[in-house]
Amino acid sequence: MDSHTLQILIAMIIYMAAVIFIGVFFAKRANKSSENYFLGGRSLGPWVTAMSAEASDMSGWLLMGLPGVAYWSGLADAFWTAAGLAVGTYLNWLIVSKRLRRYSIRANNSITLPEFFSNRFREEKKVIMTLAALFILIFFTVYAASCFVTCGKLFSTLFGAPYVAMMIVGAVFVLLYTILGGFLAESASDFMQSIVMICALAVIVVISTVHAGGLGAVIENAKEIPGFLEFFGIANPSLNEAGRQIVENGAPLFGAASDYGWLNVCSMLAWGLGYFGMPQVLLRFMAIRRESELKMSRRIAMVWVLISLSVAVFIGIVGREIFPTMHLTATDAENIFVTLAESFLPPILAGFVMAGILAATISSSDSYLLIAASAFAKNIYQGLFRKKATDREVMNVSRITLLAIAIVAIFIAMDEDSVIFQIVSFAWAGFGATFGPLMLFSLFWKRINRAGAIAGMVSGAGMVFLWKLVISNLGGAFAIYELLPAFIFSSICIVVVSLATKAPSREIQEDFEAVKVQQDE
Repeated sequence: MDSHTLQILIAMIIYMAAVIFIGVFFAKRANKSSENYFLGGRSLGPWVTAMSAEASDMSGWLLMGLPGVAYWSGLADAFWTAAGLAVGTYLNWLIVSKRLRRYSIRANNSITLPEFFSNRFREEKKVIMTLAALFILIFFTVYAASCFVTCGKLFSTLFGAPYVAMMIVGAVFVLLYTILGGFLAESASDFMQSIVMICALAVIVVISTVHAGGLGAVIENAKEIPGFLEFFGIANPSLNEAGRQIVENGAPLFGAASDYGWLNVCSMLAWGLGYFGMPQVLLRFMAIRRESELKMSRRIAMVWVLISLSVAVFIGIVGREIFPTMHLTATDAENIFVTLAESFLPPILAGFVMAGILAATISSSDSYLLIAASAFAKNIYQGLFRKKATDREVMNVSRITLLAIAIVAIFIAMDEDSVIFQIVSFAWAGFGATFGPLMLFSLFWKRINRAGAIAGMVSGAGMVFLWKLVISNLGGAFAIYELLPAFIFSSICIVVVSLATKAPSREIQEDFEAVKVQQDE
């Protein structure tokens, strides 16, 4: 290992030590009860709520996946995805956060998402709780795999070590940290990591733009690539039989630009719908200490999101100007952030910037693992099989579940050619369609009943798999992002089934009215 790599490693070790310290600091408090472990005792302040929500949401794809998309095919895909996410973030904070915070307390002080849905409909047979917990296990295992892929790519690129070994090292670190500290440690570290992430983005984009000759030079270069800097066109890298971009005379080749119509735009904007069903964000709404602080959190979150998404997209654009032939496959393009940091920063500073990627990965994967584990331990193990299980027993089962989920996610992440953006998009669609319509109707439609809730979850999740694996292969209009049709189908099923079956009980409707009245006051 040369001096340059050693300095980067030292900087990253310092960062990781800080993260472990946070876990140790919060471990005692987190282990007092399952509510503390899974929801932090509803004690988060507005800054931690906002920053941890966005850091856990964005994950490593913000620093690797999104710049990679912009580097590979230009502005359109990346921009419209970012636009959808920004709008979805705002609407989620604006219309969901306050009512969910209030309703989760009304619904028997629910501390997990499956528990909230089950208590919202006053279930005796815990069908909604069980289904919600199972879907969380499925989709968060896929999500965790995307984070482990990020770790593997980062460490193998930096240190020249085998991808699989580096991916497993990253997974073990995240697992140990999550087991140690629970939700409080996760949220506190996410706050720190959100700062590291946005600082890393800012540093790289400024230095890279200067090295490229300024903003004007970046724009002029991008315009030379057909479709690269268009909102309604997309670049097409020319590929050889091995799937690598062809290079001639030191320049990458591109074919004619493809049209990027309104169907493509709607497909990417649909990413915003995912927020209404994203457990790691919704839990922050439930965990804030006072409902009145959500307005401040919304403003903080939006500033962070707008800056980070804009800069991440531009990093891909400027990266194509500086290193046009460095990354010749879609999966390798996701390393452009790492390439820029290594090339233009002193080793120690590069190490801390690399920690930004590690920060994004940890902040998401610990959320995913913890929520998935709580779904099983709290909602399936205690909710169905051991109703008298103690808090200590529930937390122990949760930790065992964490290990099992991590092992499955590691196997999913074994493929070195996995594209982070594609893995995240599938899991995002799964959560958005499974829980998004159900969350909105549960909070804002009094007539929704238990049968409608079950139909909405099952139809949403089922349509994500059906559209992704079967229907999208038909091409044309059917190639639209699976979240949009699945979200619409789930909503229709909720309305039709709810209206076709018995209205919710008087007690359920009284709960709804009580929350609504308090919200309007």
